Amino acid sequence: MEFLIITGMSGAGKSLCVKYFEDIGYFCVDNMPPSLIPKFAEMTLQSQSKLDKIALIADIRGGKMFWDILPALETLSRMDIEYKILFLDATDNVLIKRFKETRRMHPLSQDGRMAEGIAEERHILQSIKEKADYVIDTSNLTPRQLREEILRLFLEGGTYKGLIVRIVSFGFKYGIPMDSDLVFDVRFIPNPYYIAELKPKTGLERDVASYVMSFSETKVFLNKLNDMIQFLIPYYVKEGKTQLIISIGCTGGKHRSVAISQKLYSKLRKNDYSAVIEHRDIDRDDKGAAI
Repeated sequence: MEFLIITGMSGAGKSLCVKYFEDIGYFCVDNMPPSLIPKFAEMTLQSQSKLDKIALIADIRGGKMFWDILPALETLSRMDIEYKILFLDATDNVLIKRFKETRRMHPLSQDGRMAEGIAEERHILQSIKEKADYVIDTSNLTPRQLREEILRLFLEGGTYKGLIVRIVSFGFKYGIPMDSDLVFDVRFIPNPYYIAELKPKTGLERDVASYVMSFSETKVFLNKLNDMIQFLIPYYVKEGKTQLIISIGCTGGKHRSVAISQKLYSKLRKNDYSAVIEHRDIDRDDKGAAI
Protein backbone atom coordinates (compact mmCIF):
# COMPACT_ATOMS: atom_id res chain seq x y z
CA MET A 1 0.00 0.00 0.00
CA GLU A 2 1.23 3.48 -0.88
CA PHE A 3 0.54 5.83 2.01
CA LEU A 4 1.20 9.50 1.25
CA ILE A 5 0.76 12.48 3.55
CA ILE A 6 0.42 15.83 1.78
CA THR A 7 1.06 18.98 3.75
CA GLY A 8 2.68 22.37 3.30
CA MET A 9 2.03 26.08 3.22
CA SER A 10 -1.50 27.41 2.84
CA GLY A 11 -1.89 28.64 -0.74
CA ALA A 12 0.89 26.43 -2.11
CA GLY A 13 -1.44 24.21 -4.15
CA LYS A 14 -2.62 21.35 -1.95
CA SER A 15 -6.21 21.58 -3.23
CA LEU A 16 -4.97 21.16 -6.80
CA CYS A 17 -2.88 18.19 -5.69
CA VAL A 18 -5.95 16.39 -4.43
CA LYS A 19 -7.47 16.50 -7.91
CA TYR A 20 -4.28 15.31 -9.56
CA PHE A 21 -3.79 12.41 -7.15
CA GLU A 22 -7.40 11.35 -7.59
CA ASP A 23 -6.80 11.32 -11.36
CA ILE A 24 -4.02 8.75 -10.95
CA GLY A 25 -5.99 6.45 -8.67
CA TYR A 26 -5.27 7.65 -5.15
CA PHE A 27 -7.99 7.57 -2.51
CA CYS A 28 -7.76 11.10 -1.08
CA VAL A 29 -8.96 12.51 2.23
CA ASP A 30 -8.63 16.27 2.69
CA ASN A 31 -8.06 18.08 6.00
CA MET A 32 -7.77 14.98 8.16
CA PRO A 33 -6.95 15.62 11.85
CA PRO A 34 -3.46 14.16 12.28
CA SER A 35 -4.41 12.25 15.43
CA LEU A 36 -6.76 10.13 13.28
CA ILE A 37 -4.11 9.19 10.71
CA PRO A 38 -2.82 6.05 12.51
CA LYS A 39 -6.36 4.79 13.10
CA PHE A 40 -7.27 5.44 9.46
CA ALA A 41 -4.17 3.58 8.30
CA GLU A 42 -5.05 0.64 10.51
CA MET A 43 -8.63 0.57 9.17
CA THR A 44 -7.49 0.59 5.54
CA LEU A 45 -5.07 -2.28 6.16
CA GLN A 46 -7.91 -4.35 7.63
CA SER A 47 -10.46 -3.28 5.05
CA GLN A 48 -11.78 -5.73 2.46
CA SER A 49 -11.55 -3.04 -0.21
CA LYS A 50 -7.74 -3.18 -0.12
CA LEU A 51 -6.95 0.38 -1.14
CA ASP A 52 -3.59 0.43 -2.92
CA LYS A 53 -2.86 4.15 -2.95
CA ILE A 54 -3.92 6.62 -0.26
CA ALA A 55 -3.19 10.34 0.04
CA LEU A 56 -4.11 12.25 3.21
CA ILE A 57 -4.00 16.04 3.36
CA ALA A 58 -3.25 17.53 6.77
CA ASP A 59 -2.30 21.15 7.33
CA ILE A 60 -2.68 24.21 9.50
CA ARG A 61 -6.40 24.43 8.79
CA GLY A 62 -6.79 21.92 11.61
CA GLY A 63 -5.68 24.55 14.10
CA LYS A 64 -4.19 23.16 17.31
CA MET A 65 -5.04 19.64 16.15
CA PHE A 66 -2.23 19.93 13.58
CA TRP A 67 0.30 19.78 16.43
CA ASP A 68 -0.51 16.06 16.62
CA ILE A 69 1.18 15.44 13.26
CA LEU A 70 4.62 14.42 14.59
CA PRO A 71 3.25 12.05 17.27
CA ALA A 72 0.98 10.55 14.59
CA LEU A 73 3.97 9.88 12.33
CA GLU A 74 5.83 8.26 15.21
CA THR A 75 2.81 6.01 15.77
CA LEU A 76 2.81 4.99 12.10
CA SER A 77 6.48 4.03 12.39
CA ARG A 78 5.79 1.92 15.48
CA MET A 79 2.98 0.21 13.54
CA ASP A 80 5.50 -0.59 10.75
CA ILE A 81 3.41 1.38 8.28
CA GLU A 82 5.58 2.91 5.60
CA TYR A 83 4.63 6.41 4.52
CA LYS A 84 5.94 9.27 2.41
CA ILE A 85 5.50 13.01 2.97
CA LEU A 86 4.94 15.51 0.17
CA PHE A 87 5.47 19.12 1.25
CA LEU A 88 4.25 21.96 -0.98
CA ASP A 89 5.94 25.32 -0.56
CA ALA A 90 6.03 28.76 -2.18
CA THR A 91 7.66 32.10 -1.47
CA ASP A 92 5.95 34.55 0.86
CA ASN A 93 5.32 37.07 -1.94
CA VAL A 94 3.64 34.45 -4.11
CA LEU A 95 1.48 33.21 -1.24
CA ILE A 96 0.33 36.74 -0.43
CA LYS A 97 -0.48 37.37 -4.08
CA ARG A 98 -2.51 34.16 -4.33
CA PHE A 99 -4.53 34.96 -1.21
CA LYS A 100 -5.26 38.45 -2.48
CA GLU A 101 -6.32 37.17 -5.89
CA THR A 102 -8.74 34.67 -4.36
CA ARG A 103 -9.85 37.13 -1.63
CA ARG A 104 -9.29 34.45 0.97
CA MET A 105 -7.92 34.96 4.46
CA HIS A 106 -4.83 33.10 5.60
CA PRO A 107 -5.79 30.65 8.40
CA LEU A 108 -3.38 32.30 10.86
CA SER A 109 -4.04 35.94 9.94
CA GLN A 110 -7.58 36.56 11.07
CA ASP A 111 -6.54 40.08 12.11
CA GLY A 112 -5.59 40.81 8.49
CA ARG A 113 -1.80 40.69 8.91
CA MET A 114 -1.13 38.12 6.24
CA ALA A 115 2.67 38.31 6.28
CA GLU A 116 2.74 37.56 10.01
CA GLY A 117 0.37 34.62 9.56
CA ILE A 118 2.56 33.16 6.81
CA ALA A 119 5.67 33.59 8.94
CA GLU A 120 4.00 31.82 11.87
CA GLU A 121 2.83 28.98 9.63
CA ARG A 122 6.30 28.56 8.15
CA HIS A 123 7.73 28.29 11.67
CA ILE A 124 5.14 25.70 12.70
CA LEU A 125 5.71 23.60 9.58
CA GLN A 126 9.51 23.64 9.62
CA SER A 127 9.86 20.36 11.53
CA ILE A 128 7.51 18.49 9.19
CA LYS A 129 9.21 20.01 6.14
CA GLU A 130 12.53 18.63 7.37
CA LYS A 131 10.99 15.14 7.46
CA ALA A 132 9.48 15.41 3.97
CA ASP A 133 10.46 12.95 1.25
CA TYR A 134 9.41 15.38 -1.48
CA VAL A 135 9.42 19.19 -1.41
CA ILE A 136 7.87 20.96 -4.38
CA ASP A 137 8.16 24.73 -4.63
CA THR A 138 5.13 25.88 -6.63
CA SER A 139 6.08 29.57 -6.75
CA ASN A 140 6.70 29.58 -10.49
CA LEU A 141 4.76 26.49 -11.53
CA THR A 142 1.55 26.66 -13.51
CA PRO A 143 -1.19 24.16 -12.53
CA ARG A 144 -0.25 22.15 -15.62
CA GLN A 145 3.42 22.06 -14.64
CA LEU A 146 2.54 21.00 -11.10
CA ARG A 147 0.40 18.19 -12.49
CA GLU A 148 3.24 17.06 -14.77
CA GLU A 149 5.64 16.94 -11.83
CA ILE A 150 3.21 14.90 -9.73
CA LEU A 151 2.64 12.49 -12.61
CA ARG A 152 6.38 12.15 -13.15
CA LEU A 153 7.08 11.36 -9.50
CA PHE A 154 4.07 9.31 -8.49
CA LEU A 155 2.84 7.71 -11.71
CA GLU A 156 5.92 7.32 -13.88
CA GLY A 157 8.23 6.51 -10.98
CA GLY A 158 10.65 9.34 -11.62
CA THR A 159 13.59 9.87 -9.29
CA TYR A 160 13.20 12.72 -6.84
CA LYS A 161 16.36 14.79 -6.71
CA GLY A 162 15.12 17.51 -4.41
CA LEU A 163 14.93 20.38 -6.86
CA ILE A 164 12.86 21.52 -9.82
CA VAL A 165 14.78 23.19 -12.65
CA ARG A 166 12.72 25.85 -14.40
CA ILE A 167 14.12 26.87 -17.78
CA VAL A 168 12.94 30.19 -19.17
CA SER A 169 13.73 31.48 -22.65
CA PHE A 170 13.46 35.25 -23.03
CA GLY A 171 14.37 38.24 -25.17
CA PHE A 172 16.86 40.76 -23.81
CA LYS A 173 14.89 43.55 -25.53
CA TYR A 174 12.04 42.79 -23.08
CA GLY A 175 14.20 42.57 -19.98
CA ILE A 176 15.79 39.79 -17.96
CA PRO A 177 13.34 37.69 -15.85
CA MET A 178 13.52 39.15 -12.35
CA ASP A 179 13.42 35.80 -10.55
CA SER A 180 16.36 34.28 -12.44
CA ASP A 181 19.01 32.36 -10.52
CA LEU A 182 21.28 31.89 -13.55
CA VAL A 183 21.23 33.91 -16.79
CA PHE A 184 22.90 32.87 -20.04
CA ASP A 185 23.26 34.98 -23.18
CA VAL A 186 23.15 33.03 -26.47
CA ARG A 187 23.38 36.04 -28.77
CA PHE A 188 26.84 34.80 -29.86
CA ILE A 189 25.10 32.19 -32.04
CA PRO A 190 24.27 33.26 -35.63
CA ASN A 191 20.75 34.63 -35.72
CA PRO A 192 17.96 32.88 -37.72
CA TYR A 193 16.21 36.26 -37.75
CA TYR A 194 18.30 37.16 -40.79
CA ILE A 195 17.27 34.06 -42.76
CA ALA A 196 14.14 35.02 -44.69
CA GLU A 197 12.40 31.65 -44.45
CA LEU A 198 13.26 31.27 -40.72
CA LYS A 199 12.47 34.78 -39.52
CA PRO A 200 8.67 34.26 -39.03
CA LYS A 201 9.19 30.91 -37.27
CA THR A 202 10.29 30.06 -33.73
CA GLY A 203 12.87 27.84 -32.09
CA LEU A 204 10.18 25.23 -31.52
CA GLU A 205 10.15 24.45 -35.24
CA ARG A 206 12.56 21.86 -36.56
CA ASP A 207 14.25 23.91 -39.26
CA VAL A 208 15.02 26.78 -36.86
CA ALA A 209 16.32 24.40 -34.20
CA SER A 210 18.44 22.60 -36.80
CA TYR A 211 19.93 25.88 -37.96
CA VAL A 212 20.78 26.94 -34.39
CA MET A 213 22.32 23.55 -33.62
CA SER A 214 24.30 23.41 -36.87
CA PHE A 215 27.12 25.52 -35.45
CA SER A 216 29.97 23.90 -33.52
CA GLU A 217 29.94 26.67 -30.92
CA THR A 218 26.29 25.90 -30.16
CA LYS A 219 27.04 22.23 -29.52
CA VAL A 220 30.04 23.03 -27.31
CA PHE A 221 28.06 25.63 -25.33
CA LEU A 222 25.10 23.32 -24.79
CA ASN A 223 27.28 20.44 -23.58
CA LYS A 224 29.21 22.69 -21.21
CA LEU A 225 25.98 24.27 -19.93
CA ASN A 226 24.40 20.87 -19.31
CA ASP A 227 27.50 19.61 -17.50
CA MET A 228 27.62 22.70 -15.31
CA ILE A 229 23.93 22.53 -14.38
CA GLN A 230 24.17 18.86 -13.43
CA PHE A 231 27.30 19.64 -11.42
CA LEU A 232 25.57 22.47 -9.55
CA ILE A 233 22.24 20.79 -8.78
CA PRO A 234 23.46 18.56 -5.89
CA TYR A 235 25.07 21.57 -4.22
CA TYR A 236 21.91 23.66 -4.55
CA VAL A 237 19.94 20.78 -3.03
CA LYS A 238 22.47 20.50 -0.20
CA GLU A 239 21.88 24.18 0.59
CA GLY A 240 18.12 23.59 0.75
CA LYS A 241 17.15 25.15 -2.57
CA THR A 242 14.00 23.55 -4.04
CA GLN A 243 13.79 25.45 -7.35
CA LEU A 244 16.47 26.64 -9.77
CA ILE A 245 15.47 29.17 -12.43
CA ILE A 246 17.73 29.21 -15.48
CA SER A 247 17.04 32.01 -17.94
CA ILE A 248 18.43 31.77 -21.47
CA GLY A 249 18.20 34.89 -23.58
CA CYS A 250 18.65 36.04 -27.15
CA THR A 251 17.52 39.33 -28.67
CA GLY A 252 13.81 38.73 -29.20
CA GLY A 253 13.27 35.47 -27.34
CA LYS A 254 11.86 33.59 -30.35
CA HIS A 255 14.67 31.70 -32.05
CA ARG A 256 18.03 30.94 -30.43
CA SER A 257 17.02 31.06 -26.78
CA VAL A 258 13.96 28.88 -27.46
CA ALA A 259 15.94 26.24 -29.35
CA ILE A 260 18.72 26.10 -26.73
CA SER A 261 16.21 25.97 -23.87
CA GLN A 262 14.39 23.06 -25.48
CA LYS A 263 17.64 21.13 -25.92
CA LEU A 264 18.71 21.73 -22.31
CA TYR A 265 15.25 20.74 -21.07
CA SER A 266 15.44 17.46 -23.03
CA LYS A 267 18.88 16.65 -21.66
CA LEU A 268 17.78 17.21 -18.07
CA ARG A 269 14.62 15.15 -18.46
CA LYS A 270 16.59 12.28 -20.04
CA ASN A 271 18.71 12.25 -16.89
CA ASP A 272 15.52 12.11 -14.79
CA TYR A 273 15.79 15.63 -13.39
CA SER A 274 12.60 17.49 -12.52
CA ALA A 275 12.40 20.21 -15.16
CA VAL A 276 9.75 22.54 -16.54
CA ILE A 277 10.08 24.99 -19.39
CA GLU A 278 8.58 28.35 -20.30
CA HIS A 279 9.10 30.49 -23.41
CA ARG A 280 8.30 33.91 -22.03
CA ASP A 281 8.57 36.05 -25.14
CA ILE A 282 7.94 33.59 -27.96
CA ASP A 283 4.59 35.18 -28.91
CA ARG A 284 5.70 38.81 -28.75
CA ASP A 285 5.72 40.95 -31.87
CA ASP A 286 9.42 41.00 -32.76
CA LYS A 287 9.57 44.28 -34.64
CA GLY A 288 12.72 46.28 -34.98
CA ALA A 289 16.36 45.47 -35.52
CA ALA A 290 17.90 42.26 -34.26
CA ILE A 291 21.48 41.89 -33.09
